[in-house]
Amino acid sequence: MLFSELGLSEPVLKAVEKCGYEHPTPIQEQAIPPALEGRDLMGCAQTGTGKTAAYTLPLLNRLLIEGNEDNVIKSVIIVPTRELAQQIDQQFQGFSYYAPLSTTVVYGGGDGKGWDIQKNGMLNGADVV
Repeated sequence: MLFSELGLSEPVLKAVEKCGYEHPTPIQEQAIPPALEGRDLMGCAQTGTGKTAAYTLPLLNRLLIEGNEDNVIKSVIIVPTRELAQQIDQQFQGFSYYAPLSTTVVYGGGDGKGWDIQKNGMLNGADVV
């Protein structure tokens, strides 16, 4: 199977291709179609198998379809560590390169210097936090 067969929008497919991906991993192949249909799902796979793309690609697709005329936060992704939050944000930015979407990462435990940047990211209407 190819990513182009999953029903993702052109900007998302273009970014996936630019990132060098052609074939989805098993978790992506199984998770993306029901997620695109708006169904809830739960997936489990080992580290490095593409779980982040399995949920961010359908999310990106939905955000592109719905738009964000009110410039409000449309999705919140909760993860257990700041490192994982930063990693997901980097992947999200790569996959949304050709789309007019924005993200911001918010986490605690730092020295407080980054809080203004995080706060502004939310106040400026990030699509995904």
